[in-house]
Amino acid sequence: MERAVNRLRNVQQLKTNRMASPQGVCVPDSSLRERRQKDKEERLSLLLWRRPVTTLHYFLLETLIKLKEWTLKLWQRRGIVCFFLVLCSLFSILYSMEGAHQEYVQHLENKLLWCAYWVGLGILSSVGLGTGLHTFLLYLGPHIASVTLAAYECGSIDFPEPPYPDQIVCPQDEAMDSGISLFSIMSKVRLEACMWGAGTAIGELPPYFMARAARQSGADPDDEDYEEFEEMLEQAEGAQDFVTRAKLGVQHMVQKVGFFGILACASIPNPLFDLAGITCGHFLVPFWTFFGATLIGKAIIKMHIQKLFVIITFSKHIVEQMVSLIGSVPKVGPALQKPFSQYLEAQRNKLHHAGGSVPADENWLAWVFEKVVLVMVCYFVISIVNSMAQSYGKRLQQQRHTEEKTK
Repeated sequence: MERAVNRLRNVQQLKTNRMASPQGVCVPDSSLRERRQKDKEERLSLLLWRRPVTTLHYFLLETLIKLKEWTLKLWQRRGIVCFFLVLCSLFSILYSMEGAHQEYVQHLENKLLWCAYWVGLGILSSVGLGTGLHTFLLYLGPHIASVTLAAYECGSIDFPEPPYPDQIVCPQDEAMDSGISLFSIMSKVRLEACMWGAGTAIGELPPYFMARAARQSGADPDDEDYEEFEEMLEQAEGAQDFVTRAKLGVQHMVQKVGFFGILACASIPNPLFDLAGITCGHFLVPFWTFFGATLIGKAIIKMHIQKLFVIITFSKHIVEQMVSLIGSVPKVGPALQKPFSQYLEAQRNKLHHAGGSVPADENWLAWVFEKVVLVMVCYFVISIVNSMAQSYGKRLQQQRHTEEKTK
């Protein structure tokens, strides 16, 4: 780590020497900064609601370029691809053959699809294609809350196997057990939560690989976060605002403490963790040091903290107190309390009657939540389109600057 820091200081010193005149007076490269700022403003104008035709056109072109790049990468690793295809073929044969093994095949299929579902949601939450989809608030949090409410209502956690978020039914052949504990509910949702946390850890890898490749090759990376990171390092001495100091705090912790610094940053809700990935890649931290600490922090430590918070918040007595507090609000309290009470009562009835449904006039809370989810998913898709269009715009700008230099 110290060697990497020394190399960074040497690079910064060389940059300073290049910018200095023979008399030792520093000549700021203002024209370059102005050009970069102008290019950035031009790229940021590529938005669907500002320039829809150009944005969609650039998005399609960038999609074709990405598909071509991924195809070439797969061709370069055709041995691994062939091995994976052979495994898929064998599994397909086993899947289609009749026999006693079908029970195990079906069980394995359900588990793999269930795990892949939550891993995918975790990746979408942290991969940051323009903006992450808040899948914890939209999917995992409500899932844990529904299991918690059902556990207290049923007095048991012996629900059917997933996908039970669609319909959780209380077991009818067992006596009610009033000894439901936090740990029993946590164990019920442990698989989903850990898979989601593992997905968020995987989603943090692109900034790490980008910064690592840029540092090893010496080329300018095609990423604005990395450019901001380098500017932050150059201006570290005069940083005064809170955001910059917070970013520097994350960078210093990761740089000086190493594995345990990464673990600490990954174990708490941290919107600046992308900076930790860039820092580790820039200082050539070994992959398994970064990913191992990130995986442990996000999939184990952080997820247990988040699970505990959601389970406590939606425990039976807390929910009853919250509904009671809503009713105590002057004037509008009783009107707001009624739909919440009706919705909770309808959910309790569903738990005791398989195939039960909530009447349409009492289910407006679920309707509102569904529309919120739809709006956020649409915004996420739009942000991906904008981000890829801006990426293609940056390709055109770099090509234009290269042609200007060769003239």
